Amino acid sequence: MPETQLEGLALSCRPLGESDRLLTLLSEGEGLTRLAVPGARKPRSSLAAAVPLAHLRLQVGGRSGLRRVRQLRVVRNYSQLAERLETLAAAQALAELCLGLVPGEAPAPGMLGSMLMQLGRLEQLVRERSDSLEALALAVQGSVHLLALGGYALPLVQCSRSGRRLEPPLGDWDWRCSLVPSEGFVLGAVAGARVVLNASELALLQRLPRPALPRRRDGALMGPQAVWLHLLELVECWCGEHLQRRPRAFRLLRLGLQTAPAPS
Repeated sequence: MPETQLEGLALSCRPLGESDRLLTLLSEGEGLTRLAVPGARKPRSSLAAAVPLAHLRLQVGGRSGLRRVRQLRVVRNYSQLAERLETLAAAQALAELCLGLVPGEAPAPGMLGSMLMQLGRLEQLVRERSDSLEALALAVQGSVHLLALGGYALPLVQCSRSGRRLEPPLGDWDWRCSLVPSEGFVLGAVAGARVVLNASELALLQRLPRPALPRRRDGALMGPQAVWLHLLELVECWCGEHLQRRPRAFRLLRLGLQTAPAPS
């Protein structure tokens, strides 16, 4: 039976039969691939490391149907994220988003690299004992990046109705912009809008497609928690409209923010 090499990120693992696991792997060349991992639920199995949020190199056998993992090597395990509820929830939410965005067994350019970058940044928050707000901001920014890579980018340039550029006048506290998920962003406070942003909130959102989080000159994150939660709500609405699903781990992220201790 021919064997192939696969490298990717384990997005989810479920029980399969009595002792196997069903692994969903995100890879650059195949997008989402579902694989059987024989005996992975046995404590002494050489394949027991097939767990969610692990970067793996796999030897896979089988031509058609459900292929089977023969061997694996762990490139990096992001288990440290579980030390804090908010970092684990942010990582799980991004993984859920990938599951809704990436086609099965078709190339997914940039998606794996983006996920690995975001997980690395979340892991750094754990090591540095950073404020929990950083995890929320990374979850929102990571979602914006993944949505763009998956073909569902937030339309942040112009009003979907008038065609006018979205140029938020900072300091004008009466200015408003509305999200109508089926259309995009509309200037003004529109009746029936799912989320309404003020000028500073839209300006912050427009900076999120950049590689780095928006920060002040002193290095502090721009925007208070309430604003980032508002942007998270916006991302959820967009996902619900265009993907027909919202990452459930976003709820867990909110819980983590409520219970997180103050940074030391």
